[in-house]
Amino acid sequence: MKILIADDHAVVRQGYASLLSTVFAPCEVFEAVNGDQAFSLSQELEPDVVIMDVNMQGISGIEATRRILQRCPNSKVLFFSMYDEIPVVTQALEAGAKGYITKTCTPEILIEAVNKVAAGQLYVEHELAMRLAVSRPEQKDKRLKEMTQREFEIFVMLAQGLSVKEISEQLSISAKTVSNYTAILKSKLNISSTAELVHLAIETGLVKVGTQITGD
Repeated sequence: MKILIADDHAVVRQGYASLLSTVFAPCEVFEAVNGDQAFSLSQELEPDVVIMDVNMQGISGIEATRRILQRCPNSKVLFFSMYDEIPVVTQALEAGAKGYITKTCTPEILIEAVNKVAAGQLYVEHELAMRLAVSRPEQKDKRLKEMTQREFEIFVMLAQGLSVKEISEQLSISAKTVSNYTAILKSKLNISSTAELVHLAIETGLVKVGTQITGD
């Protein structure tokens, strides 16, 4: 695995580079001091995961992400920032990032996020994900607030069009367990089909119009 860390604080870069190179060994960890260098190195290295700060000298992490994904669509971007404002998180995800966590999280969360994002999964720190789900007036739905972290994760994956088998493989749980969660979600959300689930996710802004619907 190739990991690129883009952050303008040397202590942050070097500290997490050391952690990740140990946890994900054997892997290569590279460092960029700003968004411009992150873009340049991404073209050269084609990293599997880019860990991106938001605010750096030169172009922002969000603009760097757009440019990187245009040239390196197979790279996965994980934002790792001090900012926890929902508009910032929304912009990062709309730029194409696969994940967003804050610098107040534990090293275990960072490791989990890198694992998930590297596997192509969406990972947003749980508190941010719940705030994101209810951030707009039309999103203030108690049903979303009452979901557990696992239920919310499966809800988003179903809404993105993943099948039960794909979800079970990505989350390393049985297809039966995913089916059970799906039944619980439909009961909690008072819906009867996957199509209704996708419609709710679009209404709340969790997925964009155009999501491929699978299932019944």
